[in-house]
Amino acid sequence: MGELIHNLYDHDDHTCYNEQATHLIKSIAEKYSPDLIIIPSLSGDMITPMSLNINFNPWLISMYKQGAEVASLCLGAFILASTGLLKKYSCSTHWLYANEFRAFFPGVELNPDEIITDHNGIYTSGGSTLYWNLLLHLIEKYTDKETAIWVAKYFALDISRNSQAPFAIFNGQKEHTDQEVLNTQEYIEANYKDKLTMEELADRVFLGRRTFERRFRNATHNTILEYLQRVKIEVAKKSLETGRKSITDVMYDVGYANINAFRKVFRMYTGMSPLEYKEKYTR
Repeated sequence: MGELIHNLYDHDDHTCYNEQATHLIKSIAEKYSPDLIIIPSLSGDMITPMSLNINFNPWLISMYKQGAEVASLCLGAFILASTGLLKKYSCSTHWLYANEFRAFFPGVELNPDEIITDHNGIYTSGGSTLYWNLLLHLIEKYTDKETAIWVAKYFALDISRNSQAPFAIFNGQKEHTDQEVLNTQEYIEANYKDKLTMEELADRVFLGRRTFERRFRNATHNTILEYLQRVKIEVAKKSLETGRKSITDVMYDVGYANINAFRKVFRMYTGMSPLEYKEKYTR
């Protein structure tokens, strides 16, 4: 399989870019021609590791152009995106950092619900332990499916997961400077049970509908309807987790009157039906 090069970046303190690390990378580059480079996950603020490791980017780009494949685990997608290699491809990362990722890399298509992405020798994975799914995918690619299944069984891993949507918690994108949009977000979150219309929301902040829609989407990365749906479903999820109310009661509580419509929207944002979610997460 050739050399598997990994852990180019220190997971704990992001300070791997020093004289020893530079010497190590140069030595590896001179001695080996890697088939696969794995960028591990990060923690804390993303500016620090990207800054400390920026001088490794030319090496990563060069190795990819020479035929090496590159994979990032979880928040390692920030390092991978900083190389520019993701400009043509979609990627995933931890759902909690989706808004921050979009702010740093507006030209990269982010699909935070995805467990893994696989495009032309570039791989990414979703949040935290979902890196196991990517590693199993790579094991299957570099060996065979039988080996990947054996590894999954040995480590008791669930290889059937196809979305990290059930784990996501929607908090809205409020790290922007558009005060009218922020006011609207707060209003929606306080009045999600009501039948809110686009005209009503736009009038509240004295904006024309088209201007309002454009500014809201630019600031939150959601349409008005998507934002309202996400707020409703997040409230419904928390209610279902307590197990105190029936699905029908929860549906009415968040402003839905049709069970089929509620199920459809719930599944769209969680990947599960309300009943499946309740059975899985009821405390």
